[in-house]
Amino acid sequence: MSDRRTDLELLRATPREAAAFGAFYERHEETVLLFLLRRTGDPELAADLTAETFAQALIGCERFRPGPAPAVAWLIGIARNTLAMSRRRGRVEAAARQRLAMQPMVLDDETLERLERLDEHGSLAAALDELPPEQRDAVKARVVDGQEYPEIARALLCSEQVARKRVSRGLSALRTRLEARA
Repeated sequence: MSDRRTDLELLRATPREAAAFGAFYERHEETVLLFLLRRTGDPELAADLTAETFAQALIGCERFRPGPAPAVAWLIGIARNTLAMSRRRGRVEAAARQRLAMQPMVLDDETLERLERLDEHGSLAAALDELPPEQRDAVKARVVDGQEYPEIARALLCSEQVARKRVSRGLSALRTRLEARA
């Protein structure tokens, strides 16, 4: 049975309860893996980057601060930064995994097939495309591009409060759509 605690509760419990982060990982591993797979086109590279992303999240979970965006947005931000750092250095960053003495992530044939099926359906991309344009643009600006709310508000010609609300509503709608497809 899956852990019914919220992401925030899981992250807060992690320092004293390893299983809490395990539940957080299971809940979001597929989303992060697909995010990175779409950007790299390479399942093994995406798996390495996913492992590093979660290692960094584990190390930094005490610094997580809840806001209008869900914890998965924080996690995608870590994934985006991990990918950018790896591209700059020309290799997959492994510092967090080494610090935690983690073994490399290995993808078996079954996992690769599951990824291909998920990617074929493009569940995340399709769900994002189904959002109303103002929400889709706000979510992409915040989560994918890592823009701050004042910058998003200027680009979308709205107030910062409206930009925050669009991101929040868009992420909530995405979560609902992705859960329905699971």
